[in-house]
Amino acid sequence: MENKHNNPANEIQVELSEEIAQGTYANLAVIAHSSSEFILDFIRIVPGAPKAKVKSRIILTPDNAKRLLFALQDNIAKFEEQQGERTAKFDEFIPAIGGIKGEA
Repeated sequence: MENKHNNPANEIQVELSEEIAQGTYANLAVIAHSSSEFILDFIRIVPGAPKAKVKSRIILTPDNAKRLLFALQDNIAKFEEQQGERTAKFDEFIPAIGGIKGEA
């Protein structure tokens, strides 16, 4: 029986333009969902700026969102095996859009 996953005919060639290869920095992700899709907005917040812009929006089916979750979990586990465990503090204060007034 032929294994279709190892068949070169099923390979997808992925192209990456120079512009996309540069990447886009985001330090906040906002996730929303409906009955048929998950929406991931990647945002860059700059301290003191009155607004934060969505830099990228990715729309996924629920099945692909779950695949992304599993892929992230797998990659984080591999990263932490090499680099040591990271402790993320999810209960830390996240500033509202518009920033926080700083004090000197």
